[in-house]
Amino acid sequence: MPSSRLLVLFGSQTGTAEDVSERLGREARRRRLDCRVQALDSYPVVNLINEPLVIFVCATTGQGDPPDNMKSFWRFIFRKNLPSTALCQMDFAVLGLGDSSYTKFNFVAKKLYRRLLQLGGAALLPVCLGDDQHELGPDAAIDPWLHDLWEKVLELCPMPLGLSVIPPEVPLPSKFALQLLQEAPRECSAGQRGARTEPPSSPSELQPFLARMVTNQRVTGPSHFQDVRLIEFDISGSGISFVAGDVVLIQPENTARHVQHFCQVLGLDPDQYFTLQPREPHVPCPERLPQPCSVRHLVSQYLDIASVPRRSFFELLACLSPHELEREKLLEFSSAAGQEALHEYCSRPRRTILEVLCDFPHSAAAIPLDYLLDLIPPIRPRAFSIASSLLAHPARLQILVAVVQYQTRLKEPRRGLCSSWLASLDPAQGPVRVPLWVRPGSLTLPQTPDTPVIMVGPGTGVAPFRAAIQERVAQGQRGNFLFFGCRRRDQDFYWEAEWTELEQKGCLTLVTAFSREQEQKVYVQHRLRERGPLVWELLDRRGACFCLAGNAKYMPADVSEALLSIFQGEGGLSGPDAAAYLARLQRTLRFQTETWA
Repeated sequence: MPSSRLLVLFGSQTGTAEDVSERLGREARRRRLDCRVQALDSYPVVNLINEPLVIFVCATTGQGDPPDNMKSFWRFIFRKNLPSTALCQMDFAVLGLGDSSYTKFNFVAKKLYRRLLQLGGAALLPVCLGDDQHELGPDAAIDPWLHDLWEKVLELCPMPLGLSVIPPEVPLPSKFALQLLQEAPRECSAGQRGARTEPPSSPSELQPFLARMVTNQRVTGPSHFQDVRLIEFDISGSGISFVAGDVVLIQPENTARHVQHFCQVLGLDPDQYFTLQPREPHVPCPERLPQPCSVRHLVSQYLDIASVPRRSFFELLACLSPHELEREKLLEFSSAAGQEALHEYCSRPRRTILEVLCDFPHSAAAIPLDYLLDLIPPIRPRAFSIASSLLAHPARLQILVAVVQYQTRLKEPRRGLCSSWLASLDPAQGPVRVPLWVRPGSLTLPQTPDTPVIMVGPGTGVAPFRAAIQERVAQGQRGNFLFFGCRRRDQDFYWEAEWTELEQKGCLTLVTAFSREQEQKVYVQHRLRERGPLVWELLDRRGACFCLAGNAKYMPADVSEALLSIFQGEGGLSGPDAAAYLARLQRTLRFQTETWA
């Protein structure tokens, strides 16, 4: 019997935190601990006062913001009326996941750690700061921290007498029992239940709206290196409403070819049906899956076989493998010492779960059906900035999608699951429906009609600003300033005709940067510096809001650098004063960003 209770709560927009949390859960069970693993926003936070031992795993997004599945928890935990003894019964640890190239490295983990101490919690260890920039990734910091953590946990929660740690080569029971059915059922319950064309309530992840795709048009020139699509959906009767700055989430699916290949490698019949039962009472069945469910539905719409496997995948597959040589290699990849080899084999070339299973055929063929949901993570919805306004396009929703495709040392090109799936859909060939729902984005536009907005959106980062400009123009708001950058005017100048018409009407001031049309590359940050007097006038004297969207790699830092230069050159501020001015803009939401990796 488990000896004590441990709760692992994670918050992240990517799978890293969930993967680390699953590893924590498995290690806890090996130490005979009753352990629950939950996303922060699925946990009733008022129950925290009753938890004796909690490990928080959290990422930092944007400019030091908590991830989406942590925001309601974040608001609650920072309530000013919480007493300083609220968590005095709780021992805790905080594991942060961040990127040291960002100014606010692991800001959420650090702030949460301090807050838990303020509320009376007792820290088992100093906060762990995992860093994506380390050559071995966040595990370089996580592995030694976990070693110390389990020592502390076992001091608090010693194992029952006569029992020892379950060895890593012994597989733990699966979370779910899959019972195969002798024949296909006549009717399926709700899981095809999730999506419907006319939902009675607002669409959500558990009940998306099946929107009809109206158009799927390539908007980059034929010689451009990237296929970018303008896709329009009909959302009539959905109950969906949105404003500029909101995002749409789309639930993609695996290709039929990959589904067939996966079933062949694992020796599965795609037309076999099964029912799903949790082995533990606090582990609910995935609500996205129907009961009963076919193997084909499970693999095509739920299991993320096209994702790059994480370390926990190799740990479990090694336990399940009957093949000595394959098991030896899997154990190496799952060990702390093998992380460099795993990075070279898997992360660097972006090798997928399906490709790894093909490389370990004896292990793949021996995977019990019960363990599929433990081994392979669910397909996550993908978020896209909404690129249209309901005021300009009633009952329509548009997105701008860059189709992800690139080459690594592997023979087959790497493809983005959702963008490639969307690009493959052709509404001209027949009705096409896509499961989607809407949530608020991180950009909030000023409501006052006379407040100017400076929008910086290079490439597909311009998408949310098209929605914003359409909305503001429809409401009679002027003071719209757009800095747009792309490679070439004739290849990837999105919505050129629309911008030109708005300029002619006096509704928009457009500043462009075509980086490849001259010997010296010109980007949006260069155009900002050139228009320094205008930018300073708008921000300092007219109270403008500055919004930035696009790739997170270099551009946000370059734009911030340009702004600091403007504040010093046009505003006469010293370096520290310019930095304080920018920080004040961020704090008052007059400087906002929406960036993605």
